Amino acid sequence: MESFYNKVGKMALGSRLRMLNERLLSDAERIYALYDVNLKPKWFPVFYVLSNGQKKSITEIAQEIGHSHPSVCNIVRELSKAGIVTEMPDKNDGRKNIIQLSKKGQLLESKIQYQYIDVDEAVAEALRETTHNLWTAMAEFEYQLEQRSMYQRVRDVQKKRESDKVKIVPYEAKYREAFRTLNEEWIQQYFKMEEMDYKSLHHPKDYILDRGGHILVALYENEAVGVCALIRTPEKEYDYELAKMGVSPNMQGKGIGWKLGNAIVDKARELGAEKIYLESNTILEPAIALYRKLGFQKISGKPSPYERSNIQMALEIL
Repeated sequence: MESFYNKVGKMALGSRLRMLNERLLSDAERIYALYDVNLKPKWFPVFYVLSNGQKKSITEIAQEIGHSHPSVCNIVRELSKAGIVTEMPDKNDGRKNIIQLSKKGQLLESKIQYQYIDVDEAVAEALRETTHNLWTAMAEFEYQLEQRSMYQRVRDVQKKRESDKVKIVPYEAKYREAFRTLNEEWIQQYFKMEEMDYKSLHHPKDYILDRGGHILVALYENEAVGVCALIRTPEKEYDYELAKMGVSPNMQGKGIGWKLGNAIVDKARELGAEKIYLESNTILEPAIALYRKLGFQKISGKPSPYERSNIQMALEIL
């Protein structure tokens, strides 16, 4: 068994903790029998918070011990059937019941005190025999998971690994179709194609490149999965417009937009731009969040050629 966990390593953390939990639960049942305490291990958290004359609702118990509401309901039902707790309607709120230890439960509470003392000492002894204090480590690990769940951590690692496969390259004629389709896809999903869309997407060389603009393409395993353009503007206030950013729906969530956005801002900086702007719509929440993350701030008062535009943002290039 030990060789299996050494072989699998940290990936089996959940399985190893489950195995440890099963071992401790098995011992717990024997310990209750040793002290002639008729209590199931899974009942203990609810039983304990009701000790010392405490009266609590199901919701209060669930919040205190960190269990789900249905889980606490099941435990209370079993404790009630065993005669260890009683339920009565809340005088102030008839919709909920108040749970407390019955006389049998109170006798059990008195009987279990020596077990508490002995178990506490036995656990302390076991912890002293270890190189690392498991109790402290568990508290630290639980805190870290509260900050970022294991799912979030795995997702972030996955995103970084996938993002490392993304390569940003300058536009070439062979990416013309990808530039058009990647943008038409999101425009037609949420809005409708407009005159300015047709100009830039159907004639990127004439409308963007030949006028001093630039287009960058994100490649994933040599396939164009994202695009973004810098369109030269005739205005004095802004040097370029960040426009026509699109990422394949199948490739979203891999950090491609973030990588493209940073690359296009770096390109603007390389070209000597001092200020760039963009137009969007607040319905595109992930895009707006990305722009803010890149440093863009909302502006107002600039006329827009797009019907769909309801927000404009600008970035000062430092």
